[in-house]
Amino acid sequence: MRGGGNMNKMMKQMQKMQKDMMKAQEELQEMSFEATAGGGMVKITANGKKEITDIEINEEAVDPDDVEMLQDLILAATNEVLKQVEEKTNDTMGQFTKGMNLPGGMF
Repeated sequence: MRGGGNMNKMMKQMQKMQKDMMKAQEELQEMSFEATAGGGMVKITANGKKEITDIEINEEAVDPDDVEMLQDLILAATNEVLKQVEEKTNDTMGQFTKGMNLPGGMF
């Protein structure tokens, strides 16, 4: 049966790629990302699992007469840090599908 060697080679390559992808995912999940808003008045830290791990609020940002500003700063910093995680994830995981010409637009 011709071509069997090619199939075995392809299966080994797929297994290696799967192992590499799992390692990359683990490394991503352990990374830490940070974003600030309001010139550093609010700082949000997240991990690669998209979990917020820390929030720091400068006491100057706490104005009882302007709670909406603080809320906006927290939202802005949170959205930015989650965007950083998403971009890093896409960049890292995208390397595994680049140039593969997968059918039907998979990935």
